[in-house]
Amino acid sequence: MDAHPYSQLTPERVLDAVAASGLRPDGRLLSLNSYENRVYQVGLEDAGVVVAKFYRPGRWSEAQIDEEHAFARELAEREIPVVAPTHSYRWEEFRIALYPRRGGRTPELEDPRVLAWIGRFIGRIHAVGAVRPFSVREALTPRTFGHEARTFLLSTNFIPADLLGAWKAVTEQALAGLQRCYANAGDVRAIRLHGDCHIGNILWTDAGPHFVDLDDARMGPALQDLWMLLSGNRAAMSAQLHHVLAGYEEFADFDRRELPLLEALRTLRLIHYSAWIARRWDDPAFPAAFPWFNTQRYWQDRILELREQIALMEEEPLEVG
Repeated sequence: MDAHPYSQLTPERVLDAVAASGLRPDGRLLSLNSYENRVYQVGLEDAGVVVAKFYRPGRWSEAQIDEEHAFARELAEREIPVVAPTHSYRWEEFRIALYPRRGGRTPELEDPRVLAWIGRFIGRIHAVGAVRPFSVREALTPRTFGHEARTFLLSTNFIPADLLGAWKAVTEQALAGLQRCYANAGDVRAIRLHGDCHIGNILWTDAGPHFVDLDDARMGPALQDLWMLLSGNRAAMSAQLHHVLAGYEEFADFDRRELPLLEALRTLRLIHYSAWIARRWDDPAFPAAFPWFNTQRYWQDRILELREQIALMEEEPLEVG
């Protein structure tokens, strides 16, 4: 992707873009941590603050962004704590969304009550997400996150020549392993998901969690929004998932047939993550943020990581009471 649009996004242009919504910026501007898009906290003359998100040109179509925003508003209208945009519009070459600022802290996932609380709200998100499918947003599948990512990486020069054979072999074996996991799971239902429900996208307050950044919302298995809350050994993850599902299943049924997908979904994320960085390497923010990507050590570590995942996908699914 050509980085030129973001290179021209000066502070003055950010303020002009926010002013185009009808709001009145007061000059306060803070760049927030975001690689995929550009995100800024912008002060307003009425002492308010908004968060302005400038979508990466070319990543999503207009219709796909509209569908993301409609889903966020659908959830917010049902009093599910998802931060939905207040403004959504095109300005020059950018698609922009403005959000209210919402603070919070990192949730304490070692607390079973916190896991159940988060699970309740994910269950509510999924109860809405299951009502109807997305029409135009992408789906999370072995093809989109696995095979296409692998094919793209093989078309680049990022993988060192002396590691290319090993990487090709391990990714081929990993993709075969995750296909077996999908076969073992059977015909599980795809629903509308948050899509990237990791701890960084869940902010905690005394009133509980709220969810931000539906930029990766897509169709996929419900487990995609649950597995990133789990960590540690099998016993620890089983206990954590038990607590999450205790809350989740107050609002939505969880199909236990999805459990063989847990390590498969993790494997897909690992392969997709490398392709995501490679696709964005033209953006100067990426070499600065990920200097280790273009190194021998990075690809050695990915080969070892995928070998571990191949072994994990051969194990029995987690048992959840």
